[in-house]
Amino acid sequence: MSKRIILAGGSGFIGNALAKELLVRNYEVVVLTRTPRSRNDGVKEIGWDGAHIGEWIKFLEGAGAVVNLVGRSVHCIHTPKNFREIIESRVNSVCTIAAAFRQIQNPPRVWVQASGIGFYGDCGERLCDESTSGGSDNLSEICQQWESAFNSVEMPKTRRVILRIGVVLGNGGGGLPVMARLTKWFLGGTAGSGRQYFSWIHLADLTRMFVESIERENMSGIFNAVAPNPKKNAEFMRELRRTLHRPWSPPAPEWAVRIGARFMKTEPSFALTSCRCEPKRFIESGFKFQFPELRHALKNLYE
Repeated sequence: MSKRIILAGGSGFIGNALAKELLVRNYEVVVLTRTPRSRNDGVKEIGWDGAHIGEWIKFLEGAGAVVNLVGRSVHCIHTPKNFREIIESRVNSVCTIAAAFRQIQNPPRVWVQASGIGFYGDCGERLCDESTSGGSDNLSEICQQWESAFNSVEMPKTRRVILRIGVVLGNGGGGLPVMARLTKWFLGGTAGSGRQYFSWIHLADLTRMFVESIERENMSGIFNAVAPNPKKNAEFMRELRRTLHRPWSPPAPEWAVRIGARFMKTEPSFALTSCRCEPKRFIESGFKFQFPELRHALKNLYE
């Protein structure tokens, strides 16, 4: 396999962590981004807008893999305009990469496509594996359209993998720093009923999932990129308070969560929706989790 890996939308939280892991493994890393900059860590950044073929196509020719992380953040209020832009950013990036594949002689051997466990919708107590059908809420529609665009691409020479990513725990981005800050302010109580499930993954394990998706020829199709032990909201917040040495905090009723989410310009569903997922196919593949338990994951990040 060629040692060149293309990270579309790779300048964000997950992309930066993945780039570092790939460099350690002696890969050549090329990041496609709207705002390219010079870097001294060995990563090359190339400009692209996610909608048109440009200079970046020459790096795609003969590459070992392309990883597509492109998508406007879902952490905003889902007005009709924002919702449309969230979907368009994801679908357009898939279509643009697919169009580039048709113009090159030697496409990448594997395409790893990001998606999300939002695909399953609000699942309550139901345990979702990769065979579970999609939900019917906004996040589910976003993920279903994203995956549909990817699955419709004809690329017979390229192995394809979809990673449905859970809530990523890391210090450099995602939702954990916000929850940790609230907890440090003694506002780390249960959200809503507290019974809604929270399917999480440590950033270090997620980057290894991407690497294995690239390197292992027998991996294809859909994988839930989550830890094997999802937690209910009440349990998650209790562990976070314990890690940050904070006492019990009063719970936030659903109405307060909804008001607070609007104040923070995000959707309350992220705190109130239940998604209980298992990484069935990663477990079957023999993947070894470095952080299968929440307590150890939080301790690694904050102690």
